Parts: sequence; C-alpha cells; structure tokens
Amino acid sequence: MTVRTFLVTGLLVGLVAGVLTFAVANLFGEPSIDTAIGIEEANSAAAEAPAADDGHTHADGEEAGGHSHGDEEGGISRTTQKTWGLATAMVVVGPALGGLVGIAAAFAMGRLRRLSPAQSTALVALLGFVAVALVPFAKYPSTPPAVGSGDTIGSRTGLYFGFLLVSVVAMIGAVLLGKMLLGRLRTTEAVAAAAAAYLLVVVVVGHLMPTVNELGSFPADTLWYFRRASLVTLATLWALIGVGMTAMVARQHEKATMAHAKRELAASL
Repeated sequence: MTVRTFLVTGLLVGLVAGVLTFAVANLFGEPSIDTAIGIEEANSAAAEAPAADDGHTHADGEEAGGHSHGDEEGGISRTTQKTWGLATAMVVVGPALGGLVGIAAAFAMGRLRRLSPAQSTALVALLGFVAVALVPFAKYPSTPPAVGSGDTIGSRTGLYFGFLLVSVVAMIGAVLLGKMLLGRLRTTEAVAAAAAAYLLVVVVVGHLMPTVNELGSFPADTLWYFRRASLVTLATLWALIGVGMTAMVARQHEKATMAHAKRELAASL
C-alpha cells in the first residue's frame, strides 16, 4: 500500500462524502442562513429608510443603498448560492480534505505501534476532526451573514486560521509525545499524557487569544440553529471520510495481504 493508494482512496472517498454532505448542509444549514439573511435585510432596510416627512419611499431607500445577497442584477441569486454554489464547494472541499487525510494516513501507517492500516487511518481521521474542525470551532464558531461587521472580516478570519494552526501543530506534537512515551509508560498512560498536553496547549492559547463578540441583538435561537447545523455539517463530512477511508483501506490491505501470501506460497513450491 503506497502513498498514491492512500491519496487516490482519499480523493474518491472525499468526493462521495462531499456530495452526501451537500445534502445535509442544504437540509439543515440553509434554512437558518435564509433566516439570518432575512433578519439582516430587515435591519438594513429599517436603518436606511428615510424619515416619513422626506417624501421618499422604501423602494427609494433600496435603490440608494439596499442589498439582497446576490439577488440584484449581475449577482448570484440566493437560490444558486444554496444549490449549485454549495454543491460546488462541497465537491471541491470533500476531495481536498479526503486527500489530506489519505496522505496523513499513509504517513501514519506502521508508525503507530501495532495498529493496522485501517485502525491508524481511523485514528488519523478522528484526530484530524478534533484538531481541524472541533477545537477551532469551539473557540471561533461560525456566524451567519447578519452577524459581525464587514470591517472585521479580515481580522476574524486571521484569528480563526491562527488558532487552527496552533491546534494542528499541538495535535502533531501530542502524537509524537505519545509515541515517545509508549516506550516508558503503559499505553493508557501515554495516551492520557499526550491528550492532556494537547488540551493544555489549546486551552492556554485559546484563553490568550482575543474573543470575538459581535452578536449585537441577533436572535439567540437563530444563532444556535446556525451553529448547530454548521457543526453537524462538519462532523458529517469528517465522519463520512473517516468511515469510508477506514473501510477502503481495510479492504485494500486485506487484498494486498492475500496477494502477498499467494506470492510467498508460489515461491515456496
């Protein structure tokens, strides 16, 4: 089993996972985004509406500076955004993430003590979900379109990816630490020490990094539904990639083992 085998497997599994995750995102995530956009446009219209004695209509206000998230002429309609646009994004993100998991799984094969290729692949996918998706989401959760100032998009994005980098590096360090401790401690103790080291790093760094709070008067229930749907979408994509990769690697490893056994049998005759 070569790196190419893992990479191709990851790309194919990621493609399927992206298509299935699109269905989940469209079903659970898009309704809350539509609600958030409706709130944003209502607030924008109320803020831009002229005084009653100016003699202007609401339509005049919209022409002067209103916006409707791509529904205007020359833009991308909301219907396209949540169908073909979302599908395209998932079809791109799925294989990319699957390929990265495949490469990481290929690197981990044979280096995680006595774990089989399938077991090490499952572990890589689980640790990847924690480090890349879950922990960064816990510090800087996603926000709907109506939340946050447009002037702070760059800084908020930088903070998120900065903490993402810290989480990934800390996870790699924790895995190396656990592997080093396996020769000195029992397996459970080494794993516990590595997990504690990872948590210590991300908790301390997360506490030191700035907190983003630009919610304003946005409805708490809509925010909760949006963030819950976002986390479900992330978990679905990672779970499908992890389960699919593990199953495919197990099957390929079994075939490779049988082929090797046949060659050895033929050579001994």
